[in-house]
Amino acid sequence: MALSAKEMLTGLPMITAASFFMQMLDSTILNTALPTIAQDMHRSPFSMQLAVIGYTLTVALLIPLSGWLADRFGTRRTFLSAVAIFVLGSLLCALSTSLPQLVASRVIQGIGGAMMVPISRLTLMRAYKREDFVHVFNFITIPGLIGPIMGPILGGWIVTCASWHWIFLINVPLGILGVLYGFKVFPDFRLARGPFDVKGFLLIGIGVLAMTAGLELTGGKAKASAPWAAAALAAASFLCISTYVRHARQSTSPLINLNVFKTRTFSVGIAGNVVARLGIGSIPFLVPLFLQTGLGYPADIAGLLMLTPAMASIITKTVVLRVLGRFGYRRTLLFLTLSIGGVFMLTALQQPETSMLPIIAQLFIQGLLMSGQFTAMNTITLGALPAEMASDGNSLLSVSQNLSLSFGIAISTALLRLFSGMSSPLQALHATFIAVGVMTAAAALVFMLLRPDDGAHLLGSSRAGKPRTDKKENE
Repeated sequence: MALSAKEMLTGLPMITAASFFMQMLDSTILNTALPTIAQDMHRSPFSMQLAVIGYTLTVALLIPLSGWLADRFGTRRTFLSAVAIFVLGSLLCALSTSLPQLVASRVIQGIGGAMMVPISRLTLMRAYKREDFVHVFNFITIPGLIGPIMGPILGGWIVTCASWHWIFLINVPLGILGVLYGFKVFPDFRLARGPFDVKGFLLIGIGVLAMTAGLELTGGKAKASAPWAAAALAAASFLCISTYVRHARQSTSPLINLNVFKTRTFSVGIAGNVVARLGIGSIPFLVPLFLQTGLGYPADIAGLLMLTPAMASIITKTVVLRVLGRFGYRRTLLFLTLSIGGVFMLTALQQPETSMLPIIAQLFIQGLLMSGQFTAMNTITLGALPAEMASDGNSLLSVSQNLSLSFGIAISTALLRLFSGMSSPLQALHATFIAVGVMTAAAALVFMLLRPDDGAHLLGSSRAGKPRTDKKENE
């Protein structure tokens, strides 16, 4: 059944943004409640990290599968099934009375979470013309920026004022509404796919799992043997991924077709995403640590300060498209990347005696810049992909984004250890922010490979997104 342009215009971006927010919120909200859950389940707080890792590994394993499922069974059926599984996992988490039950429930939750965002974003790529996709994508990225910031704040409030069970129960009504609304507005796109690539799935899955587990070891509360285990996992990941590359070149229907890299803007965009997020991915971890450990702010004040970049990201939504239209992707990304790196390095000037106003101003500017960066990076990466490559490119981008938080925490933790011999924790944090700023700015070297006119076709329409409704694609 073909959807009206009005239904898709309002409904599809909204349900995509909601799923993006729910998935990103869930990835961070649990951390604040872990000590309380551990006490309730009579377990050590450190053992509760299994609940986080179980979800992370499940998402990492199943993201590459999402594109094939959507093409084979249809975007509507796959997306609604993913939301339903996520809601079921959330309910089971709330009903858990032991750590093994909680971990198993988080795995179920991760099965749904792995597919909600990639499939909804893939549907947007197929529903909207390329010149309108950037407008819609700009809208749905805002919840993804707000979710990780709101997670710790909301989690702390729920644990204090209610019960940790509500951290999971809040997903249930939201998910049910999403399923009911999705039946009405979510379009059903299909694409002919060959048989399921079992070998490719195993190679990609084991490779991504090994990489994610290695990053969790590096970024967590590591023991002395953790660096060796992380190195072994990294080697296993490299072996699996390189084997998949050879397999994909020989297979007639690989799980992810690597011909997607023949689209030059995708290759540059995915490389720029990875390099930029090596630094940006550490910010949700580093900034609260800096505010509390470095500057001495209490947890509640630090949490409120973290709302500043979230509010700034909403403001960017209103101007980033005009900036891209005026200066183009290449110049905009170079400016944003270098500016974000510079703002990170400016953190080294903040001292405990610094007034709150400069800190708020810096966090605000940081939020403005990062919001524009995400919109520009992601749309130039996906915008020029042909329809038959959309699911492959979307899956690869989703994997890189999912790993970015783990990469960021692992790198920032390693830097903090490296600088731990300095005279004070504040100096170590200052040095870490300078290093993170340099890493982020290095992504400008990648974006210099873009041509001045790259992405111009994405900015050809100044109107709000106008979805495709041709019966040929929309069933």
